Amino acid sequence: MRSWELTLQLDRTSHQPLPQQLVLAITGAIRHGRLEPGAALPGTRPLARTLGLHRNTVVAAFDELRAQGWLETTRASHTRVTGTLPVAEVTPARGRAKTLGFPLRPFENSSRLFEAAPRDVLDFTGGLPDARLFPSHLLARAYRRALKLSSGKALAFGSPAGSLLLRERLAEMLATRRGLSVTPDELLITRGSQLALHLLSIALFRPGDVVAVESPGYPSAREAFTLLGAKLLPIPVDAEGLDVGKLARALERTTIRALYVTPHHHDPTTVTLTARRRLALLELARRHRFAIIEADYDHEFQFEGAPVLPMASSDPHGVVISVGTLSKAIAPGLRMGFVAAPKQLLSTLLAIRGQVDRQGDLGLENAVAELLEDGEVLRHSLRARRAFHARRDLLVELLHGQLGDALTFDVPRGGLALWARVSADLDVEAWAKASLQRGARFFTGRQYMPSGRAIPYLRLGFGHLDEKELAEAVRRMVSAVPARATGSLTGRSAARRRGPTDLGSRP
Repeated sequence: MRSWELTLQLDRTSHQPLPQQLVLAITGAIRHGRLEPGAALPGTRPLARTLGLHRNTVVAAFDELRAQGWLETTRASHTRVTGTLPVAEVTPARGRAKTLGFPLRPFENSSRLFEAAPRDVLDFTGGLPDARLFPSHLLARAYRRALKLSSGKALAFGSPAGSLLLRERLAEMLATRRGLSVTPDELLITRGSQLALHLLSIALFRPGDVVAVESPGYPSAREAFTLLGAKLLPIPVDAEGLDVGKLARALERTTIRALYVTPHHHDPTTVTLTARRRLALLELARRHRFAIIEADYDHEFQFEGAPVLPMASSDPHGVVISVGTLSKAIAPGLRMGFVAAPKQLLSTLLAIRGQVDRQGDLGLENAVAELLEDGEVLRHSLRARRAFHARRDLLVELLHGQLGDALTFDVPRGGLALWARVSADLDVEAWAKASLQRGARFFTGRQYMPSGRAIPYLRLGFGHLDEKELAEAVRRMVSAVPARATGSLTGRSAARRRGPTDLGSRP
């Protein structure tokens, strides 16, 4: 409280003496919870200046409050609310309700499920990178330089498109690493890819529009679309990615506005959309005039073979909107995503962004631009990829040795998570609950199904757990296996190949 001015209501037209009014105002603030026990009050001179009173008036009020037991003076001569109040309870301030007096529309937010796990819980959810690997001192140094070199402009209003420096560096990276030829004017920097999806939803959808989504698929994308009143059309995913044939048959009877797809490392199954299906999908979008929202969220983390270039890199029809993130390449808490799209759409997105969020953090964006230019982001990505590759291999070995035939999975060629089918004698939902009680959290296939139907799958994100944590997390998972299923833990290989459609799309 000593760093803020304390505002109190006094009535100078009242016949009640000002010292008594001040006593009642402070005791009222304590009774109503504005001033909690132990809270420091301003000194008598600052408070007198704030309230426009003579200091002797404040001194007299404080003396009275100390005499009544409301205030006490500490050894450092600070005046504080006493720890033992002379009232039995504190009551809410009059006129300030604790609950709403009107109904609210219910909203779903599955991203809350991906928030940090409870303390001491080892968390397999999210498929996130390990923020501990990034040399944060480099970002701090770049941020200081960005503020200094901008002469204060980085702390002022700027373009809703984001830092021009970052858009220039990002355009270079996309052209070099992803074959995506865009200009800075065709890029929009957002606070994470989730904001990008919400801006696109506002720009593209009207209530009742149909949006095709992957099943299983990323739940937060679905919720961004339905928030604007869009209806979902689930399309199954198999070992070749999105089933484009089933999408084509659905288009014979349904008009869709857009399709959301994760073609590189599909979320959650990690499969890659085949070249044949990519070409067929682009042709469908051209013929039926719908947008393809392509999320390429962890392009840098390919462990075997070359990364597959995004569909946006070979889109002759102008139907693909590319959504990406720098949060995976640097650290998940760095909320920095982007949209690459033709200028006509970007102009609409900029108008919406100006109303929703106005702009991002220009200082931080300029700092990231410097890290891109200096090659620090690339060097970190290479180091992190080696670390994540080793963690993937360790997790596969641990599951092989300790869970036997309980899990069946393909070893993912890229990405930061593993998708596994659970044996028939295991109730995956009960296993997840028991595992959480033992301190290891993972998500089941239910979280990824548009219908919310339970399927015998689970997802294990390994990127943000180090080797010791992975070993302990698997041990806790094993200890949570229901007793009737422990006979399946024979130590035989868990990494058998699946059938071509055995990815959770049929249940």
